[in-house]
Amino acid sequence: MADAEVGNYPFTTIDANRGVAAVRTECPCDELEGLDGYCGNCRKGRRYVPVELIDVAGLVPDAHEGRGLGNQFLDELRRADVILHVVDASGGTDEEGEPVEVGEHDPREDVEFLEHELEMWIAGVLSDNLNGLVRQSKTPDFDLEESLAEVLTGVGASEADVRRALREVELPPVGDWDEEQTVALAREIRRLSKPVLVVANKVDVAPEEYVDALVEDGAVPASAESELALRRADEAGVVDYAPGDDTFEITGDVSDEQRAGLERIREVVEEYGGTGVQEGLDSAVYDFLNYFTAYPVENETRWTDGSGNVLPDAFLLREASTPRDLAYTIHSDIGDDYHHAVDGRKKQRISDDTELEEGDVIKIVTA
Repeated sequence: MADAEVGNYPFTTIDANRGVAAVRTECPCDELEGLDGYCGNCRKGRRYVPVELIDVAGLVPDAHEGRGLGNQFLDELRRADVILHVVDASGGTDEEGEPVEVGEHDPREDVEFLEHELEMWIAGVLSDNLNGLVRQSKTPDFDLEESLAEVLTGVGASEADVRRALREVELPPVGDWDEEQTVALAREIRRLSKPVLVVANKVDVAPEEYVDALVEDGAVPASAESELALRRADEAGVVDYAPGDDTFEITGDVSDEQRAGLERIREVVEEYGGTGVQEGLDSAVYDFLNYFTAYPVENETRWTDGSGNVLPDAFLLREASTPRDLAYTIHSDIGDDYHHAVDGRKKQRISDDTELEEGDVIKIVTA
């Protein structure tokens, strides 16, 4: 629904498109009496929480060496927490992005080459800085984790990612690393810092064996064209549909041709449990990144802000986040002035080290 150029040819996307989408969760407002499951900030109990998306140009083989728009792509990628790799499950696009006959190209090759490019990109950064790491290793206060994290700042890997990767990959002293060991470390760092969720698009026209193979490997089956048609039809009042629904209802007057088109979409939605677009976003945020949704309020009894709006805000937090983390997510000043928090369900003060969970309603009290 965004104003971005789309087309079935290479390099339709040159400069990255930035926008906001949303992940879907259940709104807690159905626990409040008198609202009929609708608080004004959800759609019949479906709550949509904004997330930032960066739509980047597709990669081609040897992108890590600068081929195509590789350098530009990888520079954008360093800020990503998770990657949604949208592949043409129909096999109607080759590895260079050129249209071919449906079924002519095996989409699993696209999955393999993207991960390879990312890993070789990180391996290249490691190799370029290896001599410097060797020199540093000779100093008495050398810390490999800290030094590697500094080197990998440009690819968006954290010190925690580096620490976990070093636990998984057995390595000799840094001066003795060979190419294979460098790539092995790069592979693990990629897995931890840039998890990839494959979205198998065009399942409405894809050969069944291609879809099955991708799904078996963990891909989310999707039909973006079906999602777009349903979103437009809902906007026009022709259907009742919300992103992520596994069905829809035709509510307006439609021609025989339109009805036939919608029924074809219904077949896709019923076969795959939805169009897959919302599921891809949700899985990336809630499953791959282990985020959850929390709702800050000013009135812990009515779950409102100072103006009486019910559950006005929803924030995504990382697993194991505490009330103080929520306070800082709302605003740095609120975090700095944090005093304590109150559970909106139990109406009780909770400890500062309480790990919040999905759907928690929390009042933050400042000093």
